[in-house]
Amino acid sequence: MRRRIVPALSLPLALLLSACVSPSPHNGSGSSGTTDGKGDVTLNVGDQKGNDEAVLRAAGQLENLPYKIKWSTFTSGPPILEAVSAKAVDIGGVGNTPPVFAAAAKSDIKVVAAKHGTSDGETILVKKGSPAKQVADLKGRSVAVAQGSSAHYQLVASLRRAGLSVKDVKVTFLQPADALAAFSRGKVDAWAVWDPYTSQALRQSDARVLTTGKDVVNGLNFQVANPSSLKDRKKAKVIEDYLGRLRRAQDWVYRHPEKWAKVWGEETGLPYQVALDSVKRTNGTRVYVAVDKPAIASEQEIADTFAQLKLIPRRFRFADYVDTRFNGGLPPSTSAPRTYGKGS
Repeated sequence: MRRRIVPALSLPLALLLSACVSPSPHNGSGSSGTTDGKGDVTLNVGDQKGNDEAVLRAAGQLENLPYKIKWSTFTSGPPILEAVSAKAVDIGGVGNTPPVFAAAAKSDIKVVAAKHGTSDGETILVKKGSPAKQVADLKGRSVAVAQGSSAHYQLVASLRRAGLSVKDVKVTFLQPADALAAFSRGKVDAWAVWDPYTSQALRQSDARVLTTGKDVVNGLNFQVANPSSLKDRKKAKVIEDYLGRLRRAQDWVYRHPEKWAKVWGEETGLPYQVALDSVKRTNGTRVYVAVDKPAIASEQEIADTFAQLKLIPRRFRFADYVDTRFNGGLPPSTSAPRTYGKGS
């Protein structure tokens, strides 16, 4: 991201969402943040700007904490998982792809919670005037995507459904800010990406959706903890409470999309309307679900795909990196995500 990006089209560094990006070498070590609550137990949490701390604070879920939460802010998901594995933090939130890469690297992690939302923000975008009307029309055309990201997986899977492979298109590996600039200037024909970049490109870059991740990507995000923290009885109890607060905060987001969009925009520098579009398309539709067999199977499919593409060093069982003790009372991962309709 050293290249200068047109200011009107660039998103803040905090929104290189992570969420979705795989670990290439990172120096995104956590910075010391605030501490909330009081008590003898301290939960060290890895976070990204505008994510868990922000939503918990906005929803009032950091009030009356009977334990301490010490926040450390990271630039993306992979360094959060590095910190979890190194016991620098106890738990952190990431997207659906970083755990696959961390597990492939034999990191010391356990997925303990899942959040499921629509995949409408996971898109392959083209310009409004593009002749491409379906995925098959991308044959021979250039597509920008972040290597090893959830969008990379979506691109591979979408091409496969259309009877194509990645060899049938000209893949240009670009991180989102550079890809946004290339797409906006017509340097690439299409862009596989996720929200809030989808929402921004639709608002500001003359883009239209060629296809979404519906029935292609799993729409999951995860909370990932260190196994030693889970073995500590007091800390495991605190983690259970923390996950409950996250669930309530996510419910608050769904009930108050405009309020959350305002907070999120202020936290990250997103224009309010872009933030609101993203909340209603993706962010606010999410609900906490069980880390169950279907969720594990969908992550296994991602892992197997990346192993086949030789983007990870080995094949492995994703189930070995899951702890299901906090599944109680949660809906199955296959439950339909929430959507916003009239009157919501």
